[in-house]
Amino acid sequence: MTNHEGADLHKRVERYEAAVAELGATHQDVKDLLTEQVLFERWQQLGAELGFSGSMQQQNMAQLNRQIPEMSEAW
Repeated sequence: MTNHEGADLHKRVERYEAAVAELGATHQDVKDLLTEQVLFERWQQLGAELGFSGSMQQQNMAQLNRQIPEMSEAW
């Protein structure tokens, strides 16, 4: 193996390692996104089973959003 071939091989290995690291990071991003979506859907399903409707959840969130400034002012 010549010095040129060794340098070329070294560059290829570096590119391969970088691609594997990027693939791993992308895999984790996708996994996190899917996990978050599945958990959110399960949370909605559990809420529906307990009798909470989507509109009720929105009303509760709106009420909570109105209370947050009031709580901040109290501090």
